Amino acid sequence: MGSIDKQNNTPQLLNRLRMRQVALMLAIEERQTLRAAAAVLGLTQPAATKMLHELENALGQPLFERVGRRLQRNEAGERVLAYFHSLRGNIEALNRELGELRHGSAGRLVIGSIMAASPGRLTQALLELKKELPLLEVEVAVDTSDRLLAQLQEGVLEVVLGRMTTAAGENCTFRVIDDESLAVIVSNEHPLRRAQPITFQALQAYSWVLQPPGSPMRTLIEQEFRENCSPLPRGLIETGSILTTMNLVRSSDMVGVIPQTVAAINAAHGMLHILPYRMRRKLEAYGSLVRKDRPISRAAQRFLELLHRPGGVPVESEKRPKK
Repeated sequence: MGSIDKQNNTPQLLNRLRMRQVALMLAIEERQTLRAAAAVLGLTQPAATKMLHELENALGQPLFERVGRRLQRNEAGERVLAYFHSLRGNIEALNRELGELRHGSAGRLVIGSIMAASPGRLTQALLELKKELPLLEVEVAVDTSDRLLAQLQEGVLEVVLGRMTTAAGENCTFRVIDDESLAVIVSNEHPLRRAQPITFQALQAYSWVLQPPGSPMRTLIEQEFRENCSPLPRGLIETGSILTTMNLVRSSDMVGVIPQTVAAINAAHGMLHILPYRMRRKLEAYGSLVRKDRPISRAAQRFLELLHRPGGVPVESEKRPKK
C-alpha cells in the first residue's frame, strides 16, 4: 500500500514544486543564510521565507534547523539538496545540448577518468571518436574515482572511467573494463635496479611515496605491509598525484607504487624502472559509469561503444558496489 501511495503522490508533488524553490535551496547552500540567498535571487527575505515554507509543505517535512542566523540542513534537507543538485545537472546538460543544436555544433563531451585508464583504452577510444566526429569538443578530467563520481552525480561529467563505489551503486550503470595490477617503481639509477630477487625486506631500506590514507591503492599497500609483518616506513611522502610520485622517484632513491599500465609506458620510454616485485593483490576492477536516470548524448554513446569494443562489448557488470 505504501508504494502505491508514493506513486500516486508523485504527480501531486511535481505540480507543487517550482524551479524557483530549487534555486532557493541551492542558493541557501551556497550563501549559508536565507537573507543572502534571497538577495542572490532578487527576493525579499519575507518572500524567501514564504517560498521555503511552501517547499517544506509540498514535501511534507521541514528541511532546516536554525542555528543562530544560519540555516542548518537536517537529514531530509540533505537528501532533497542532493536531488536538486542532480536536477540542476540535468538542466545544465539539456541547456548545453539545445545550444549545440541551435548553433549546429557537433557537441561537447566531458569525461572523467582515473589515471590507470588514460594510457590505453581512453586514448584509443578518443582517437577513434575524433576520426568520426572531428568537430566534437572533448574535455577530460583526471582524478580519483570518488571525486569523479561526485561530479557525475552533479551533471558536470557525462561519463566516468573509474571504480564503482557504494554511493554510486544505485544510481549508475557500471561496465567493467579491466582490473589493475600495481607496479613498484624506482629510478633508473636506484641501488636495487639490478638486484635479483627483490625481497620486501630490501624495499624497506628506502623511503616511500604513497597515496593518501583511505585511497584504494594505499589500502592495498598497507595490507602488503601487514602481511609481511612490517609497519609502514617512517618519513613517508603522501600524494594522490601519480605524476608527482614518478617525479619524486626519478630524482631520488625513493620507492613508489603506481598502476602497472602507467608504469609500463614510462618504463618503455626509459623514464623509470619497474622492480620485479609482485604485489599480492590487484586493485578492484575499473570501468565506465553513467547515470541511470539521465539520457546520454550520441557522442557519449559512441564513445562507450569504442571504449568497450576490444574483445567485444562486455555485458553490464553485476558486481556489487565496494563497501
